[in-house]
Amino acid sequence: MIGSTCKNIFESFVFVFVMHPYDVGDRCVIDGIILLVEEIHLLTTVFLKIDNEKVFYPNATLVSKPISNFYRSPDMGDAVEFSIAFSTPAAKIATLKEKIAEYLVQNPHNWYPEPLLMVKAIENVNKLNLNVLFQHTINFQNFAEKNLRRTEMVITLKRILEELEIDYTLLPQQVHLTGQK
Repeated sequence: MIGSTCKNIFESFVFVFVMHPYDVGDRCVIDGIILLVEEIHLLTTVFLKIDNEKVFYPNATLVSKPISNFYRSPDMGDAVEFSIAFSTPAAKIATLKEKIAEYLVQNPHNWYPEPLLMVKAIENVNKLNLNVLFQHTINFQNFAEKNLRRTEMVITLKRILEELEIDYTLLPQQVHLTGQK
């Protein structure tokens, strides 16, 4: 028992003072959950979830977990997935990329100028699954700002798709009616 307590204290000491993966105020991702560092103690760290729920983690546990730190990250990228009709001409897809790039260039405070538009898959020879990747001029420490920018990008993408008359419609589905006796 004393041995495991000493081990936990030593691991916590190394974690807090040597590894030092975050500071108070940093936004991190641990176990897939976005957390804000509120307090750091020798044996525990207190985090806040997006909804302000407090989460206490023993530092000896955190030693073995991967931790993403938004504050210490460089400017970060984002992606929007969407589908379009398989029959969409390649020229329209090229124009779509050009219009997205124009939007990014017109907003240099928010975005780097080079989007990446990928056709990820052809599904049922009916639709193309696309992914547009774009890079913010911020990291995601300020999560509210990141979400505002992403919303603006999605609305702009919607406007461009409407302007170019690019859409996707589900295939008709067969309906079988059975009579009751």
